[in-house]
Amino acid sequence: MNRRPVVTIDGPAGAGKSTISKLLASRLSFFYLDTGALYRAFAYRLKCEGWDGTEQRIADICRKIEFSLKNEAGGFHVLVDGEDVSEKIRTEEIGLLASKISAIPLLRKRLLPVQREMAAAGGVIAEGRDMGSVVFPQAEIKFFLDASVGVRANRRYLELVEKGQPVIPKDIESDLIRRDRQDRERAVAPLAVPTDAVVIDSSDKSVSQVVEIMIAVIERRYPLVKPFSE
Repeated sequence: MNRRPVVTIDGPAGAGKSTISKLLASRLSFFYLDTGALYRAFAYRLKCEGWDGTEQRIADICRKIEFSLKNEAGGFHVLVDGEDVSEKIRTEEIGLLASKISAIPLLRKRLLPVQREMAAAGGVIAEGRDMGSVVFPQAEIKFFLDASVGVRANRRYLELVEKGQPVIPKDIESDLIRRDRQDRERAVAPLAVPTDAVVIDSSDKSVSQVVEIMIAVIERRYPLVKPFSE
Protein backbone atom coordinates (compact mmCIF):
# COMPACT_ATOMS: atom_id res chain seq x y z
CA MET A 1 0.00 0.00 0.00
CA ASN A 2 1.51 3.31 -1.13
CA ARG A 3 -0.89 5.51 0.82
CA ARG A 4 0.53 6.39 4.20
CA PRO A 5 -1.69 5.29 7.10
CA VAL A 6 -3.96 7.29 9.36
CA VAL A 7 -2.86 6.72 12.96
CA THR A 8 -5.28 7.54 15.77
CA ILE A 9 -4.31 8.15 19.40
CA ASP A 10 -7.20 8.29 21.86
CA GLY A 11 -7.18 8.54 25.62
CA PRO A 12 -8.22 10.59 28.65
CA ALA A 13 -7.00 14.10 29.46
CA GLY A 14 -3.42 14.24 30.68
CA ALA A 15 -2.34 10.87 29.31
CA GLY A 16 0.35 12.52 27.23
CA LYS A 17 -1.43 12.36 23.87
CA SER A 18 -0.43 15.80 22.62
CA THR A 19 3.28 15.52 23.42
CA ILE A 20 3.55 11.99 22.07
CA SER A 21 1.45 12.70 18.97
CA LYS A 22 3.60 15.70 18.04
CA LEU A 23 6.83 13.74 18.46
CA LEU A 24 5.47 10.76 16.54
CA ALA A 25 4.28 13.00 13.71
CA SER A 26 7.69 14.68 13.59
CA ARG A 27 9.56 11.36 13.52
CA LEU A 28 7.38 10.04 10.69
CA SER A 29 6.93 13.34 8.83
CA PHE A 30 3.17 12.97 9.25
CA PHE A 31 0.61 15.74 9.72
CA TYR A 32 -0.33 16.23 13.37
CA LEU A 33 -4.07 16.69 13.87
CA ASP A 34 -5.17 17.79 17.35
CA THR A 35 -8.92 17.35 17.01
CA GLY A 36 -9.55 18.32 20.61
CA ALA A 37 -8.23 21.76 19.74
CA LEU A 38 -11.22 22.25 17.44
CA TYR A 39 -13.64 21.74 20.33
CA ARG A 40 -11.51 23.96 22.56
CA ALA A 41 -11.51 26.64 19.87
CA PHE A 42 -15.29 26.50 19.64
CA ALA A 43 -15.53 26.62 23.43
CA TYR A 44 -13.28 29.68 23.42
CA ARG A 45 -15.56 31.40 20.92
CA LEU A 46 -18.60 30.54 23.07
CA LYS A 47 -16.95 32.02 26.14
CA CYS A 48 -15.96 35.20 24.30
CA GLU A 49 -19.51 35.72 23.05
CA GLY A 50 -21.12 35.01 26.42
CA TRP A 51 -22.81 31.65 25.92
CA ASP A 52 -26.32 31.50 27.38
CA GLY A 53 -26.24 27.71 27.69
CA THR A 54 -28.61 27.02 24.79
CA GLU A 55 -27.99 24.81 21.76
CA GLN A 56 -29.59 27.48 19.60
CA ARG A 57 -26.64 29.76 20.31
CA ILE A 58 -24.27 26.95 19.36
CA ALA A 59 -26.22 26.47 16.12
CA ASP A 60 -25.90 30.18 15.35
CA ILE A 61 -22.12 30.10 15.80
CA CYS A 62 -21.80 26.84 13.82
CA ARG A 63 -23.29 28.56 10.80
CA LYS A 64 -20.72 31.36 10.72
CA ILE A 65 -17.52 30.13 12.39
CA GLU A 66 -14.50 29.30 10.23
CA PHE A 67 -11.65 27.02 11.30
CA SER A 68 -8.13 26.71 9.96
CA LEU A 69 -5.52 24.22 11.18
CA LYS A 70 -1.83 24.61 10.42
CA ASN A 71 1.38 22.78 11.26
CA GLU A 72 4.05 25.45 11.05
CA ALA A 73 6.86 27.10 12.96
CA GLY A 74 7.37 23.89 14.90
CA GLY A 75 3.85 23.80 16.31
CA PHE A 76 0.18 23.16 15.70
CA HIS A 77 -1.87 26.31 15.20
CA VAL A 78 -5.63 26.74 15.43
CA LEU A 79 -7.23 29.76 13.82
CA VAL A 80 -10.84 30.77 14.40
CA ASP A 81 -12.22 33.40 12.06
CA GLY A 82 -8.64 34.39 11.30
CA GLU A 83 -7.52 34.67 14.95
CA ASP A 84 -4.74 32.38 16.18
CA VAL A 85 -6.15 30.98 19.44
CA SER A 86 -3.57 28.20 19.88
CA GLU A 87 -2.44 29.38 23.32
CA LYS A 88 -5.70 30.92 24.51
CA ILE A 89 -7.54 27.58 24.36
CA ARG A 90 -5.13 25.74 26.69
CA THR A 91 -6.72 26.69 30.02
CA GLU A 92 -8.52 24.34 32.37
CA GLU A 93 -11.69 26.41 32.05
CA ILE A 94 -11.76 26.05 28.26
CA GLY A 95 -10.92 22.35 28.54
CA LEU A 96 -13.89 21.68 30.81
CA LEU A 97 -16.23 23.66 28.57
CA ALA A 98 -14.94 21.83 25.49
CA SER A 99 -15.60 18.49 27.19
CA LYS A 100 -19.13 19.62 28.02
CA ILE A 101 -20.08 20.73 24.51
CA SER A 102 -18.25 17.97 22.62
CA ALA A 103 -21.23 15.62 22.92
CA ILE A 104 -23.69 18.04 21.30
CA PRO A 105 -24.71 16.40 17.98
CA LEU A 106 -24.95 19.57 15.88
CA LEU A 107 -21.46 20.66 16.88
CA ARG A 108 -20.02 17.24 16.15
CA LYS A 109 -21.73 17.32 12.75
CA ARG A 110 -20.11 20.69 12.03
CA LEU A 111 -16.60 19.55 12.99
CA LEU A 112 -16.58 16.00 11.61
CA PRO A 113 -16.00 16.94 7.95
CA VAL A 114 -13.23 19.37 8.98
CA GLN A 115 -11.38 16.53 10.70
CA ARG A 116 -11.91 13.97 7.94
CA GLU A 117 -10.83 16.35 5.22
CA MET A 118 -7.50 16.87 6.98
CA ALA A 119 -6.85 13.11 6.98
CA ALA A 120 -8.18 12.24 3.53
CA ALA A 121 -4.75 11.77 1.96
CA GLY A 122 -3.33 9.71 4.85
CA GLY A 123 -0.07 10.35 6.63
CA VAL A 124 -1.83 11.77 9.69
CA ILE A 125 -1.49 11.36 13.45
CA ALA A 126 -4.98 12.17 14.79
CA GLU A 127 -5.26 12.78 18.51
CA GLY A 128 -8.46 13.05 20.54
CA ARG A 129 -11.13 11.18 22.49
CA ASP A 130 -12.99 9.28 19.76
CA MET A 131 -10.63 9.24 16.80
CA GLY A 132 -10.44 5.48 16.38
CA SER A 133 -14.00 4.73 17.42
CA VAL A 134 -16.02 7.45 15.63
CA VAL A 135 -14.12 9.97 13.53
CA PHE A 136 -11.75 7.56 11.77
CA PRO A 137 -13.21 4.08 12.37
CA GLN A 138 -11.30 2.79 9.31
CA ALA A 139 -7.94 4.13 10.47
CA GLU A 140 -5.16 1.71 9.67
CA ILE A 141 -3.50 1.93 13.10
CA LYS A 142 -5.13 2.82 16.41
CA PHE A 143 -3.67 3.45 19.84
CA PHE A 144 -5.31 4.11 23.20
CA LEU A 145 -3.00 5.94 25.58
CA ASP A 146 -3.82 5.84 29.28
CA ALA A 147 -2.26 6.64 32.67
CA SER A 148 -3.36 6.77 36.29
CA VAL A 149 -5.25 9.87 37.48
CA GLY A 150 -2.43 10.79 39.86
CA VAL A 151 0.21 10.67 37.12
CA ARG A 152 -1.98 12.62 34.71
CA ALA A 153 -2.73 15.30 37.31
CA ASN A 154 0.98 15.75 38.07
CA ARG A 155 1.82 16.08 34.39
CA ARG A 156 -0.87 18.69 33.92
CA TYR A 157 0.31 20.57 37.01
CA LEU A 158 3.88 20.76 35.71
CA GLU A 159 2.66 21.85 32.28
CA LEU A 160 0.59 24.72 33.70
CA VAL A 161 3.35 25.81 36.08
CA GLU A 162 5.77 25.97 33.17
CA LYS A 163 3.31 28.26 31.37
CA GLY A 164 3.12 30.49 34.44
CA GLN A 165 -0.52 29.77 35.18
CA PRO A 166 -1.69 29.77 38.84
CA VAL A 167 -2.73 26.23 39.78
CA ILE A 168 -3.71 24.17 42.82
CA PRO A 169 -2.74 20.48 42.51
CA LYS A 170 -5.89 19.09 44.15
CA ASP A 171 -8.05 21.20 41.83
CA ILE A 172 -6.31 19.76 38.79
CA GLU A 173 -7.00 16.19 39.90
CA SER A 174 -10.64 17.04 40.65
CA ASP A 175 -11.01 18.61 37.20
CA LEU A 176 -9.49 15.54 35.54
CA ILE A 177 -11.86 13.21 37.36
CA ARG A 178 -14.79 15.41 36.31
CA ARG A 179 -13.62 15.49 32.69
CA ASP A 180 -13.12 11.72 32.70
CA ARG A 181 -16.68 11.28 33.89
CA GLN A 182 -18.04 13.71 31.28
CA ASP A 183 -16.07 12.05 28.49
CA ARG A 184 -16.91 8.47 29.42
CA GLU A 185 -20.58 8.97 30.29
CA ARG A 186 -21.69 11.29 27.50
CA ALA A 187 -24.45 9.84 25.33
CA VAL A 188 -22.74 10.69 22.03
CA ALA A 189 -19.33 9.20 21.15
CA PRO A 190 -18.11 8.54 24.72
CA LEU A 191 -14.44 7.97 25.45
CA ALA A 192 -13.84 4.26 24.90
CA VAL A 193 -11.08 1.91 23.82
CA PRO A 194 -11.56 1.01 20.12
CA THR A 195 -11.83 -2.76 19.77
CA ASP A 196 -8.79 -2.93 17.47
CA ALA A 197 -6.59 -0.44 19.34
CA VAL A 198 -3.18 -1.09 20.87
CA VAL A 199 -3.50 -0.02 24.52
CA ILE A 200 -0.47 1.63 26.15
CA ASP A 201 -0.34 2.63 29.82
CA SER A 202 2.17 5.48 30.06
CA SER A 203 2.10 5.75 33.88
CA ASP A 204 5.59 4.29 34.26
CA LYS A 205 6.94 5.06 30.79
CA SER A 206 8.82 8.04 29.44
CA VAL A 207 7.63 9.93 26.39
CA SER A 208 10.44 8.45 24.30
CA GLN A 209 9.58 4.92 25.41
CA VAL A 210 5.94 5.34 24.35
CA VAL A 211 6.97 6.83 20.99
CA GLU A 212 9.31 3.90 20.33
CA ILE A 213 6.55 1.40 21.14
CA MET A 214 4.25 3.13 18.67
CA ILE A 215 6.91 3.32 15.96
CA ALA A 216 7.59 -0.41 16.36
CA VAL A 217 3.89 -1.17 15.82
CA ILE A 218 3.69 1.12 12.78
CA GLU A 219 6.87 -0.27 11.20
CA ARG A 220 5.65 -3.81 11.70
CA ARG A 221 2.39 -3.11 9.88
CA TYR A 222 3.77 -0.60 7.34
CA PRO A 223 7.41 -1.45 6.57
CA LEU A 224 7.62 1.39 4.01
CA VAL A 225 7.05 3.99 6.74
CA LYS A 226 10.50 4.88 8.02
CA PRO A 227 11.01 7.23 10.99
CA PHE A 228 13.71 9.86 11.23
CA SER A 229 16.25 9.19 13.97
CA GLU A 230 16.13 11.49 17.01
